[in-house]
Amino acid sequence: MRFDIFTLLPEVFPPYLDASMLKRAREHGLIEARIFDIRQWATDRHHVTDDIPYGGGGGMVMKPDPVFAAVESVLGASPSCPVILLTPQGRTFTQKVAEELVHQPSLALICGRYEGVDERIRQHLATDEISIGDYVLTGGELPALAIIDAVSRLIPGVLGDPSGAQDDSHASGLLEYPHYTRPAEFRGWQVPEVLLSGNHAQIARWRREQALLRTLQRRPDLLQSANLSQADRDFLNSLK
Repeated sequence: MRFDIFTLLPEVFPPYLDASMLKRAREHGLIEARIFDIRQWATDRHHVTDDIPYGGGGGMVMKPDPVFAAVESVLGASPSCPVILLTPQGRTFTQKVAEELVHQPSLALICGRYEGVDERIRQHLATDEISIGDYVLTGGELPALAIIDAVSRLIPGVLGDPSGAQDDSHASGLLEYPHYTRPAEFRGWQVPEVLLSGNHAQIARWRREQALLRTLQRRPDLLQSANLSQADRDFLNSLK
């Protein structure tokens, strides 16, 4: 899968993309990340990419011409892939959105800066708008990295454990169960006995029940749309 990133801060991306899981995924050809500096498509001597807003007001606005030129010179006048604008006004990025995007052969990510982008970028270039939460960042670079990370780990072969992504929080509609590792006793705190039993059926049941319990305690709203079995419902009713 290929990610085409359009940004004013290209230096932000290599440190994260060249580390750990994403580095291995790139080395193995599972993902490709191409980073494009929008300033390279600014036509004036100083490579200006922002200007004051029409109508007045504070802050600066990203100009449309360098952004359109950058995307169209790389992807063509009618890009065949989703062109995603990272903006607080977009739809909220969730695990389901990541699962939707992973089926695309490539994604274009436009990272906004300053006070925002010219509305014509939103109306006539972007095909989707995504927000990673109800807060405002100084730019779209961190949201772009979050999307790359979340989508990439759904690609077969990216994670060391083939089933790892299936057990993650939100992947099944629930929060993930607790994890433990060695030592079995630490400062008087014991690992739950069931995890040491070797009984895989009991361990699976404990993990499922713990996921249900944790979701009920921390994000009960998720239970409204989670795929629950009758056993799950019976367990939740027993807690009530």
